[in-house]
This record gives sequence, C-alpha cells and structure tokens, in this order.
Amino acid sequence: MEKSRRMYGSPVEKLLWMVKALFCSYGVTGILLCLISFALYKWELDETKVMAGIMSVYILSTFAGGILVGKLAKKRKFLWGFLVGLCYFAILLFVSYGLYHSLQNGGTDVGPVFLLCIAGGTIGGMLS
Repeated sequence: MEKSRRMYGSPVEKLLWMVKALFCSYGVTGILLCLISFALYKWELDETKVMAGIMSVYILSTFAGGILVGKLAKKRKFLWGFLVGLCYFAILLFVSYGLYHSLQNGGTDVGPVFLLCIAGGTIGGMLS
C-alpha cells in the first residue's frame, strides 16, 4: 500500500497536481485572451470570429492543463484531464456568475462551454 501511494501520489500531492494544472490552464487563458484582444484591436474582428477565438481558448487552455496533470498522474490520465476540465469550467462559471449575477445570454452558452472544457481536458490527459 505504501509503495503504491508513493508511486502514484498521496491525496495532498493529487490536489497539488490539480492546482498546478489549473494555474497552467488559466495562464494559457490569459495569454490567449491577450492575443485575441490584440487581434480585435488591430484588425477589428467581428463578433463571430471573437466568439470562435474564445471557444478555442477554452479548448486549448484545458488541453494544456490536461497534458500537465496527465504527465504528473501517470495513471488514469484521461480521468485527471476530465477533472481539470470540470474544475476549469466550475471556476469559470463561478466567476462569471459572481461578476454578472446571472449567466450571460440566459445560460444558453453553458452547455457547449461545458463540453468544450471537458473535451479539452480529457483529450489533453489522454495525449500526455
């Protein structure tokens, strides 16, 4: 039992894996959103292109977090990637609701964003 715990991490180590992966995901989010805002300023992009860029940010950010947590976990990587995507979405939803006191567009974008976050994290975990 002790050898297994050392090999695959204690619960505290697993929590740290998630925190590191989420920091990585939100770091990638910050960088990519800065690039989108620069492109919006420079080329005056229309709303559909900006929304496509934001959706791409969700996928790439959770993908990066999934890769990181998969490399740290070494076992059940897809599950850890899934959890990163889920936590990323939960934090995103919590902050969005906290700032706007409602879900934007009546909550119609929540389903697709949830699926994109989960898919990005899971695929990142599987490919790590």
